[in-house]
Amino acid sequence: MPRILGVDIPNDKKTHISLRYIYGIGPAMALRLCEQAGVDPLRPAKELNEDDVSRLATILDREYTVEGPLRRQIQQNIARLKDIGSYRGSRHRRNLPCRGQRSKTNARTRKGPRKTVAGKKGVKDK
Repeated sequence: MPRILGVDIPNDKKTHISLRYIYGIGPAMALRLCEQAGVDPLRPAKELNEDDVSRLATILDREYTVEGPLRRQIQQNIARLKDIGSYRGSRHRRNLPCRGQRSKTNARTRKGPRKTVAGKKGVKDK
């Protein structure tokens, strides 16, 4: 298994698919990276030699923010939003969607399972 930036990429998949296992690399970036390094994107990752792996690693290290530094940068951005007291920061703090989605009935992924409150059904006043 080739190891790039501390991530084991799968042997049996094509190189451009295997590179996507690195956090911060998507389909387009994987193809661009293969082109820059001079690696055939359709060749299986197990056929990469040490020279190819080192070229990919140096390009990633020099030109792109991936893995640990990218995760750290995203967390710092969220912490900054919370510190300045922005609306998006307050939504992050309360674990609610922060990109304008409705949250009265949906947003179950972000809010978690429903917490049923007893006696909240519509009570008629006479």
